[in-house]
This record gives sequence, C-alpha cells and structure tokens, in this order.
Amino acid sequence: MIKTLGGLDALFLHMESEAMPLHVGSLHVYELPPGARGDVLSRTRQHLAQRLHLSPVFTRKLAPTPLKLSNPAWIDDPDVDLEYHVRRVTLPAPGSRRELEQCAAKLHSRMMDRSRPLWEFYVIEGLDAPGKIGFYSKVHHAAIDGKAGVVMAQAILDLAPEGRRIAPPSDEPAHEEPGTGELLRVALASQVAHSRKLISLLPAMLKAGGAAAGEAITTRLKPARKAAADHPRNESGLFGFGPRTRFNTTINGERGFATAEVTIADLKSIAGALGGTINDVVLALCSGALRHYLAELRELPDEPLVAFVPVSLRQEGDTEQNTQATMFRVPLGTHIADPRARYRAVLDASAEMKQAVARLKSVVPTDFPSVGLPWLLPGLASLYGRSHVADVMRPPANLVISNVPGPRIPLYLAGSRMLTYWPVSAVAHGMGLNITVESYVDTLYFGIVACCKAMPNAERLADLVRAAHAELMGLARAAAAPDAVAKGTSKAASRGAPKSAPPATAGNQARRTPRARPSR
Repeated sequence: MIKTLGGLDALFLHMESEAMPLHVGSLHVYELPPGARGDVLSRTRQHLAQRLHLSPVFTRKLAPTPLKLSNPAWIDDPDVDLEYHVRRVTLPAPGSRRELEQCAAKLHSRMMDRSRPLWEFYVIEGLDAPGKIGFYSKVHHAAIDGKAGVVMAQAILDLAPEGRRIAPPSDEPAHEEPGTGELLRVALASQVAHSRKLISLLPAMLKAGGAAAGEAITTRLKPARKAAADHPRNESGLFGFGPRTRFNTTINGERGFATAEVTIADLKSIAGALGGTINDVVLALCSGALRHYLAELRELPDEPLVAFVPVSLRQEGDTEQNTQATMFRVPLGTHIADPRARYRAVLDASAEMKQAVARLKSVVPTDFPSVGLPWLLPGLASLYGRSHVADVMRPPANLVISNVPGPRIPLYLAGSRMLTYWPVSAVAHGMGLNITVESYVDTLYFGIVACCKAMPNAERLADLVRAAHAELMGLARAAAAPDAVAKGTSKAASRGAPKSAPPATAGNQARRTPRARPSR
C-alpha cells in the first residue's frame, strides 16, 4: 500500500538533522518470568516476528516522490530485518538506574536509517537488579504521535505473561516496490485531496484565527483581573514569547536523559485539595522544579517560563498511526515565589488554554499541500541551525511539556512483565528541554530529555520534580486539614504568620540511584 505522508508527519522529516533527530521513544524495566531460560534477545525477536503485521509502522518504509515534488510516501517493506531492528546492549558497571538513563540518552541521540522501517528496539542487559532487563524503543515522529504510540504498543504487548493467540498475516502476495509513475500518481492525488481539505477549512480557520487575535489584543488592553494584577507578567494566550533561558539555544546532538515518577493517587490528592486536573498538577510540578532549578543557578527570569503543550487532534476511535496534534502555549508562573499562588496561576493559564483548544481544535489542519516543501524546508532548517538564530531570538516557548495517557493495567513482552514506562521525546533548536510524562498502572512516569549543551545535568531537574511533588503534597495536606491550619495560625498570631517551607529536597543533596524495581 502506498500512502503519502501528511503535512505534520513530513515536517518531522524535513526539519531533522544530526543535531536534531526527531524520533520519540520509551525506556522500560522488565521483570523476567520465573525460571526464564534461553537468550532474552532471541525470545524477543521471535515474539516480534509473529506480530509485525499487526502494526504498519513495523513493515513500511519511506519512498521519495519523483524529483521530490511532494512529501515522501510510505510503501511496504516485505523484508524486515529483525537482527537490525532488535539489538542487544550491555550496561557498564554498576548497572544502576543512572547507567540505564545514560544508555537511553546515547541511543536516543542517533539518527535513524531512512532506508529501513523507522523503528528500533534494544534489549538492555547488565542491570544491578537480578531478574530484570531494560528495554529501549524508538520510532520516528513522522510515523506516530504519543497516542498512536500507545496503539502500536498494544500490538506487541500482552495482558498476561502467557501471551495471546495471534492470527497469522493474510496470504496476500507482497507488494512490489512501486515505480516512478505510480509514485507520481499517488503524490498528485494526495496534493489535490489536501488542497481541497484545506480550502474547505479556510473560512472556519480565518474566523477562529481572527477571534483569537482579537481576544489577545483585548486581553492586553482591558483592565487585568485581580490574579493578573497581582502578577501582571503571567500573561497567557496563543501569541507571545517566553523569556530567554539557557534552554533556548541552538542545540547539538548530545542528549541527557533523567527520570522520575509520582503515584497517580498523589496527583489526585493534590488536584482534589487544590483544584484542577491531573494534567494541571503535572504542569505545576514542572513549574516548581524549573523555578528552583534556575534559581539555584541564579538565572531565574522575572517573567514566567512558557511551555508548549501538545494537544491531540485525534478523533475518538481513530487508530491511524500518524501525527495528529498541535501545540498551545501555557505560562507556568515560575516568577511567583509562593507555591500556592504559583499553583493558582498555572490553573488559570491552563483554563485559558483549554478554552482556546475548544475554539480552535476542529479547524487546525494536520494535512496540507506540500509542493516544494521537500526542497525548501531542509535547507531552511539547516540554515536556522547554522546561523544560531535561536541564540538571540526570544522563544515563543521555553520547553515542551507533554502528558500522554497510557495503559492502567500491567503489560507483558514475551512473558516479561513491564515495571516502568519512561517516555523519551525530542528537543529542537530554541527549545533544548522536553518533559514528557506517561501513565502506567498506578504511576505517572517523567522522562526529561535535554540537549547537554542547554542542560548538562538533567538528573538535577528530576530531583527537583520530586521536591516539587513533596511541596504540593504539603499544600494538599494543609488544605485537607483546615482545622489544624487554623489552630496553628491562632497560636502563631502573636509572632506573625509562618513562611512557606522550601521543597524538602531542593538543596544540593546527592541524587540516589535506586535499584530498578516494580512500582508500588
């Protein structure tokens, strides 16, 4: 089957470079089944060989259109080489969580071979936990977005260690590689279809865009609300810029990766006591961690950092494995010292984003005509990186923060139980930091990816995510016990109100690297 890439999918190909690989991935720890024997790598390859036909990502590769007139097309690859796509890595001693993170960072920094299907899996041995292995996967962002990645995972994972019966692939003959004429025909048909779709959306897009622009202007001219009057620089909306920070620079290809986790029960407790949703709590955790990180370096801006937050455009029931998402800006209130007021600022900014999403989600195009783009965009992307424009421009956002809902039940790969689910995302010129979280069973897993030039110690930010969690849990407990707070306030009245306590681990204490183990 031949299918031309959509506009958003192709952008990830056109903008990619050695300094800016644009694939996404995940890092896991698996517990081997009791009494497991034989080679783990061989078992994993055998397991996958029976399931390649369940997801087109595994069996399709890119084919450029003639003269690069439009985006490349996906074509079938009948000869998937599992010895290439599924490989073994052994950790250096002592094989702790930190070595596992560093291994994932190194694997994630390498570009993928575009002559093959755009996915790679790695079985990671040498963990310091008996009976455990690591597993790192990566797939090009041109092939999937976060939600499509969850669908792809369902093809290779099981709900029980004994697996499930897999229906064999159909007996249809393998498709021959298409010729120039067929590729050209498909490309032209795709251009016509995308043009018609874009034209049909134009009236609604212009109306929604005009309304958003008018609202942005009105917001800046009208008297501020009380919350904005208290913190006038915490401006939200679709338009604007974030302050310059160390994250907002021209990046190179070296990556750092660090992990953290928070129980979903704790997030629900915080949201229940302080308001908002789990996604709002995630933004607040990142806000607190970023504030303390930059404050330790004496680099905290007076203006709030701004996050690009991906929003899925995927309709309910749509399992097509491509990218269907866009970005909205959310100020994080990092300039606000008081954690309760900062949390409220994040809630207000998140609410404004949700209103914008409701207005614009249905009119944001994911496919558009691409004539000339394969010639133009790679050159522009290369020029942007080589010119170091990102080193002087104010960024529209300082980082990306993404929350992907994942499976809430245990999953198994070739009989081994998945214990962790850390996402590993991508960074770009001008935004050298990405925090992506994914839920699995009863835990939310943080994957922090950074260009080492922009953030040489991503593990410190992971520590501060844990500290921000402790800070918000303290606020939640206080809010859930108003009588105790009132008594404490009464006793302290004669000597003044107590100041907010700093995060429990915000100091420069050493980061622990616990052994890989099941989450609780």
